[in-house]
Amino acid sequence: MRKLANTLWGIVLVVIGVILTLNALEITHINIFFEGWWTLIIIIPSAIELIARENKFWSAVWLVIGILLLLACRDILDFDLIWRLTIPVIIILIGINLIFKDKIDRKIEKKNKELKEKEQKLEEYCATFGEVKADFNDQEFNGANLTAVFGSTDLDLRKAIIQEDKLIKASAIFGGVEIMMPENVNIKVKSTPIFGATSNKTNRKYDEKLPTIYVNSFCMFGGVDIK
Repeated sequence: MRKLANTLWGIVLVVIGVILTLNALEITHINIFFEGWWTLIIIIPSAIELIARENKFWSAVWLVIGILLLLACRDILDFDLIWRLTIPVIIILIGINLIFKDKIDRKIEKKNKELKEKEQKLEEYCATFGEVKADFNDQEFNGANLTAVFGSTDLDLRKAIIQEDKLIKASAIFGGVEIMMPENVNIKVKSTPIFGATSNKTNRKYDEKLPTIYVNSFCMFGGVDIK
């Protein structure tokens, strides 16, 4: 999913670059700053996330909002009405999402805080306009802080030594983070998505005898994949 999102973003940037190049050479005269062009800042990321990510609800919502705003800017729809309705609808949808989304119980929240206090310094892995890969083959894992900004960060824990609960912080901003988990751990995820998504594909039952890896993720125009 992350690779698909990166590919789609690459296609968008190439198309924009080609248009600007052709305009500079006066071969074409395509105005990319047309009336309502700013709505593409909403439409394009939403469309990419809708195609590439598993959690499609908010991507679909923002895509519809972006298209309505574009139509309003083009005088196809009444802009004042769309603008007046946008904020109330967003508030309603946020409320619905808070009511029905998966709840993280107090025990998990408490455990997250304990791990943050305990882990004085997490291993840092940051990719900015590039790629970072880390693996822990037969090594003890003590937690990590993963960041991807216009890049990708991969963490392979499939052969790591994990004897107690650990914390992973993951931030994907216009990029992707991929975490490959071992079989002998529980996984608990807390996600804050903004035009992005966290996908947990492990689908395993909780076993109180096993250590737990807590993943706190933040996604803005990007994604975190847990496998």
